[in-house]
Amino acid sequence: MEKLTVGRAIAAGLRKKLADDPTVYLLGEDICDPYGGAFRITRGLSSEFPGRLINVPISEAGTVAVTTGMALRGLRPVVEMMFGDFIALAADQLINHAAKFSWMYNGAVSVPLVVRAPMGGRRGYGPTHSQSLERMLLSTPGLRIVAPTPRHDAAALIGAAIDDPNPVVFIEGKLLYAAEQATVSEHYDIAHTHPPYPAAVLNNAAGEQPNVTVVTYGPMLPIVEEAMTATFNEDEVACEILAPSEIAPLDTALIGESVARTGRLIVAEEGPRSWGWAAEVVARVVERWGDRLVARPVRVTGRDLPLPTARPLEDHVLPGVETVRGAVEKVMLQ
Repeated sequence: MEKLTVGRAIAAGLRKKLADDPTVYLLGEDICDPYGGAFRITRGLSSEFPGRLINVPISEAGTVAVTTGMALRGLRPVVEMMFGDFIALAADQLINHAAKFSWMYNGAVSVPLVVRAPMGGRRGYGPTHSQSLERMLLSTPGLRIVAPTPRHDAAALIGAAIDDPNPVVFIEGKLLYAAEQATVSEHYDIAHTHPPYPAAVLNNAAGEQPNVTVVTYGPMLPIVEEAMTATFNEDEVACEILAPSEIAPLDTALIGESVARTGRLIVAEEGPRSWGWAAEVVARVVERWGDRLVARPVRVTGRDLPLPTARPLEDHVLPGVETVRGAVEKVMLQ
């Protein structure tokens, strides 16, 4: 039996929504057969649902503008960005239009639009095809930013995003497409909270009291898990990992509950260090639960540099397993 990967789960979720809801349409560059999109997520769907998948010109701004209009007229369009980096070309339509219309018209209209965006590096695609540009959109009121991991049900998440009356940017880590869905590691169990966009909470299966809270999302989660397993095996430090699927707007209640148990916080993201998601999470925790911390929080991030194409240099810019392990050592020694 073929394993269900994150990529196949997303495809299955799209297929189900196309079958169940005639208002769902998929639009993107070369998403129809035989190509099926740059990462082959939509392969087979245009043949299965004739007329419901639409190839569009190379104009991300135009595509998001058209689909915003479709959403305003009662349809539920899903846009595939060939690479998430190109979302910058559609920023005006997302920030100044799709995210604002419901507010501007006092709730009389909604914009149920989903923009799927393959993000992240580690594939040697270079500085304009490897970024984590979701950070550009995190502070936009009216936009939801959702990021699946192998620990989430990606099919359910894309379905929830399509059902959402708000515009959703769906962040798909490129390396996660081939990752097996819902794996269970040797030392961590999983619990889901906060539907329809649950957080994955990975608790130490040995029942040890956690020493550190580690918060992350998207493609950083497998790296964090590998680091935490090694830390537990070799250093006997137990971590509680929180991976919210909805990274904006962010509910920090679970993070606060965990920090109250551990007194220590690490926040990890793949994007650059400055002005990032990790900094915002740290700021919120310090403001609200600073009195529960016994050590200064530590951020694990990429460097403030464009991503190189050469893989050894790319690995130098992006955080890895040893970076995370170093952060654990740092927070434990304070």
